[in-house]
Amino acid sequence: MASTRKRLEALTAGLSIPEPVPAAAPVSVSMTPAPPALPGAAPVALETRFPPAQTGQPAPRTGPGQMLAFRGQMQAVEGELAALRERLRQHDGSTPTRKIDPATIRASRWANRHPASFESAEFAGLKADIELAGGNVQPILVRPLVDEPGQYELVFGHRRHRACLELGIPVLAAIWLDELGDAELFAAMDRENRERADLSPYEQGVMYQRALEEQLFPTQRQLAEKLGVSHTWIRKALMVAQLPSAVLECFRSPLEVQHRHAEQLNAALDKDRRSVLKRAEKVRGMKLAPAAVVARLQGLEAVAKAEKLTIVNDGKTVGSCLRAPDGTVTLTLTSGAVSGLTPDILLKSVGETLQKVRMLG
Repeated sequence: MASTRKRLEALTAGLSIPEPVPAAAPVSVSMTPAPPALPGAAPVALETRFPPAQTGQPAPRTGPGQMLAFRGQMQAVEGELAALRERLRQHDGSTPTRKIDPATIRASRWANRHPASFESAEFAGLKADIELAGGNVQPILVRPLVDEPGQYELVFGHRRHRACLELGIPVLAAIWLDELGDAELFAAMDRENRERADLSPYEQGVMYQRALEEQLFPTQRQLAEKLGVSHTWIRKALMVAQLPSAVLECFRSPLEVQHRHAEQLNAALDKDRRSVLKRAEKVRGMKLAPAAVVARLQGLEAVAKAEKLTIVNDGKTVGSCLRAPDGTVTLTLTSGAVSGLTPDILLKSVGETLQKVRMLG
């Protein structure tokens, strides 16, 4: 025991114990070298001082005690770092999401939403849902603009972004931090739209047409392969977008044009283009239902048949929707059935029914 004590005293004989530093005071280690010795002067003895361990307890008075306290501090720091690494590992591969000012987000150059889509009953219903929830539950996807810090480009979620912008509330966004080129952005936007099935054939076709015109994809085949869809799907979408403007103007909105309409009209145009365009001059502005427009442009008489659909909320019929042969739509609500519904819920049910009417047209 005595020999051990003597060895410790010998090891620490050259160390001096500094005065304890209060816990609140910052600790700094000076690395200033000693001044150079003057010629002929005796060498200056250098003294090494170690800052005391900050443990919240009185600093040890001996060198070995301070070394043990410092080692304990290092072990505590290592444990905290290990815990932080584990928390980061749990989020590895995830995309961060946060609330962003919608004014800092700009539409992509590949934006595929027609202005009419923001004036529809479906958009009004979506906007009402977001307002009721206090924000969008399903995040949009954005990528940072490298040359403009704090600004973002929208990948997908144009309607959710527009709704939050008009409501004046932050939009929940997932931020893509990895490399994302234009082709990958285009594919992600198209995949999200097809999975949600809320993009009209015309909007889809215009999106594909723009990508081909700007050489984002050199051929329809490469476009189809990149998007993972059939060549037939691409061809049908392009067929809608490539209808003559005089024909598209015959519809109340190009969003009403379905693939089957485009196929019938393109067949008529191939057969007698001049006659179809001549009929279009008379049909334009009549605001007929899509089926009636196609029949008139083909030189056929539209079948005088009214269609009736029920308006349903939570499995319960709350009214009906009647569409006349000329495209006029009449909504009838059952007073007893809608008395307990809020305007937002009722608007959503009506919007869903009108969407069915459009698809039938």
